[in-house]
Amino acid sequence: MFGLGTPELVVILGIAFLVFGGKKLPELGSGLGKAISSFKKGLHEVEESVPGVKEVASLKEEVGKVKELASPFSK
Repeated sequence: MFGLGTPELVVILGIAFLVFGGKKLPELGSGLGKAISSFKKGLHEVEESVPGVKEVASLKEEVGKVKELASPFSK
C-alpha cells in the first residue's frame, strides 16, 4: 500500500488529528470512505458500459499467468 508501514501511518494520523481535531476527524474519515466507495462504483459502471474492458482485463490476467509459468525457464 504505497510503501507505508505502521509507523508512517501513525505519524500521518497524528498530524491529521492535530490539524483537524478530534471532533472533525471521524467526519473526514466517513467522507473519505464514501468518496472511495462512490469512485469504485463509478469505475465498475464504466467497466460494465465500455465494450472490451472485461476482455482486456482477462487477457492481462492470462499474460500474468503465462509470465509466472515461464519465469523458471528464463533463468
